[in-house]
Amino acid sequence: MPHRVLVVDSSGAPDEARDALCAGFAKIRDEYALPTEFPADVLEDADRAVRQPLPDLPDYTGLPLITLDPPGSMDLDQAMAIGRRGSGYRVWYAITDVGSFVRPGSPLDREARARVETYYLPDGNVPLHPRSLCEGAASLLPDEDRPALLWRIDLDSSGDTTDVNVHRAIVRSRGRMDYATTQMALDNGIAPDTVRLLREVGTLLQQREVSRGGISLNGPVQQVVADRGGGWRLEYRSALPIEDWNAQISLLTGMAAADLMLYAEVGILRVLPEPGPATVNRLRRAARALRVRWPEGEPYATLIRRMDGNRPRHAAFLTEAASLLRGAGYEAFDGAMPARPGHAALATEYTHVTAPLRRLVDRFAGEICVSLCETGEIPDWVHEALPTLPERMDAGDKRAKAVERACVDLAEAVLLRDRVGEVFDGVVLDLNDRVDWDHNGKPDAGVVMLRDPAVIGRLDGHDLPQGAELRVRLVAADPATRRVLFDWIDAV
Repeated sequence: MPHRVLVVDSSGAPDEARDALCAGFAKIRDEYALPTEFPADVLEDADRAVRQPLPDLPDYTGLPLITLDPPGSMDLDQAMAIGRRGSGYRVWYAITDVGSFVRPGSPLDREARARVETYYLPDGNVPLHPRSLCEGAASLLPDEDRPALLWRIDLDSSGDTTDVNVHRAIVRSRGRMDYATTQMALDNGIAPDTVRLLREVGTLLQQREVSRGGISLNGPVQQVVADRGGGWRLEYRSALPIEDWNAQISLLTGMAAADLMLYAEVGILRVLPEPGPATVNRLRRAARALRVRWPEGEPYATLIRRMDGNRPRHAAFLTEAASLLRGAGYEAFDGAMPARPGHAALATEYTHVTAPLRRLVDRFAGEICVSLCETGEIPDWVHEALPTLPERMDAGDKRAKAVERACVDLAEAVLLRDRVGEVFDGVVLDLNDRVDWDHNGKPDAGVVMLRDPAVIGRLDGHDLPQGAELRVRLVAADPATRRVLFDWIDAV
């Protein structure tokens, strides 16, 4: 199923639709108790942090670091520089040092532990830290000196890690780049050296992921945009290659951090258990029903990489394959090896360490790694926080996913409310085995993905054929309940 992320530019929307969306987003904030303001003592603490002088740290402002993010991003956590080193590569990855601004036990620290992460809504985010920090003094904005945790990761010609170090430093980003513009520059042969090497290194790391047996369900992003005619449209957007290569650098750093933690027997990992036999068997049944060829002995990771999300039956199979990735969480450990250290989708150990402006756990994970490399002694406040972090992060992740889902559901209902009764072409992505109104053993409810507009909604109808292309009628689109419902008419 396409990843459901909503991007809304309300500037071109009709007033009625814009007002309905804004009111709906405000309701979602209330429903999920998202804080809209920071307490006065937190703002005062942030003001203190912003005004303090830079710490006395090694000067690495000469590194040609760049940031690479979606256009308009202000909370810039990471900056990279990549160079050749003999037949291999050296990756410099600067992660903003939030610990330089947030004192343990301070109002900033207390508030961040309560918020857990930044929550993104189409009309603005709910940040983990005050904007004076996350979009100002702590953000790796171009041409500004910033304290950072500076990772140095050396790779050989095959992309294998040969050496890792992280230490505190002062860095300066030389350029703020976005995905689309940078991809175009790369395609036209005018990208800077770091970007050209990002393609080389990112491709090598992708190949290593395949050889490990890692899986990826990257699909199109569902989004809502304003068109030039003053209306709205829903569309799917696929990730650019440079986004995947950039993600590989973050994953590389997270895996290096996990190795440090496991060696020291202290830390917190992002974990995902291997799917059980029942899950894999259910996926095999879905493959047979969808007529997806799955030779005996072929790993599911290899099969998934062969799927083409633009083909209806493959898209339905990839939706079923999402069951393989359920159960992700965090595992904290201190003084012994963790009980379940692996991340099944990556086929290795991994931790979150590269987004401390947006995610609470990254500040603690980064502090562990830099302490291990610089002094070997981890601060007491980190040891004390470790047992509580998994539960905090799990709750934050659950709320973030619910908010994202509610925003997309709202936008679909608002943008389709005047089209009830219209007929659309779609693909049955998933079936609800629990709904069988006529008691014949076949599902009578499921999920349909429309091709145009880019809507994913509930579908009713007897004996739905998973993976089939259908004509469906919109029977309900209610912004108040954020509910969109289709009924099956016939096959395309």
